[in-house]
Amino acid sequence: MQRRYFFSLFVGLVVTGLMSLVSLTGCKFQPGFGYNQGHAPEQPIPFDHSLHAGKQNIQCQYCHNQVERSKHSNIPALSTCMNCHMQVKTDSPHIQKMREAYDKGESIEWVRVHMLPDHARFNHAAHLKKGVNCQTCHGPVETMTKVYQYSDLSMGWCINCHRQPENKAPLNCTTCHY
Repeated sequence: MQRRYFFSLFVGLVVTGLMSLVSLTGCKFQPGFGYNQGHAPEQPIPFDHSLHAGKQNIQCQYCHNQVERSKHSNIPALSTCMNCHMQVKTDSPHIQKMREAYDKGESIEWVRVHMLPDHARFNHAAHLKKGVNCQTCHGPVETMTKVYQYSDLSMGWCINCHRQPENKAPLNCTTCHY
């Protein structure tokens, strides 16, 4: 009986040790299991980033104007769109839909494209202060007629970037996890 107990205890310790090793190794060598890579939801109004950020060369921060001051990047307010579209392409049915909402004091319910798990956080402002450009994570947005999640934004993908010596980025769990 005692022999069986010690054997069970031994097996339990070995299994626990292996699980811990796999878990820790997973943090060190994450293969990049993705979250929604390629996700490109339909939007209430089609928005062509290749026209705005590409051809018109409008900087990301013009529309996503809270990204440098906030932990989160904002979805542009309708007033930002209307800064130009009160005068530009006013005959477009999509612009007219925006104008109607704007005149009523309403907003457009855009659908989030880039998503992280609920237990993870990402600080856009901190990355911009370190000189990380938008395309590093979001891909060549200036060429996208329809924005999609370019990178998998997995833990492994982020850690691989943080491990680059030139980035001098923190690797402790609480940097990104609640």
